[in-house]
Amino acid sequence: QVRLVESGGGLVQPGGSLRLSCVASGSIYNINNMGWYRQAPGKERELVATITSGARSTKYLDSVKSRFAISRDDAKNAVYLQMNSLNPEDTAVYYCNADIQDSPVTPYIVYWGQGTQVSVSS
Repeated sequence: QVRLVESGGGLVQPGGSLRLSCVASGSIYNINNMGWYRQAPGKERELVATITSGARSTKYLDSVKSRFAISRDDAKNAVYLQMNSLNPEDTAVYYCNADIQDSPVTPYIVYWGQGTQVSVSS
């Protein structure tokens, strides 16, 4: 069984920073793409950032491009999201996901974490 656990959320003032972490554990053979999504109250879940295997490529939501940075540590099965210059519009529950293969002969399955709350307020 594969499990993704996020951490690092919290309450921060506008202009502040937070670093989210997500670690995958369990039966893992290989991890392909990893990413962060967020869902604000009353809104649909949206893609914030993704990173491909080997960190060869990243992709960002336009509104966070110059402020957020996604990275990964494949030795730790982890993905991170450094968030700078936070504003109230960034308030949401942040979820990580990952495409994980548990053996060389099984397909990749998308797993999700349970979410971590990020609140930006003065």
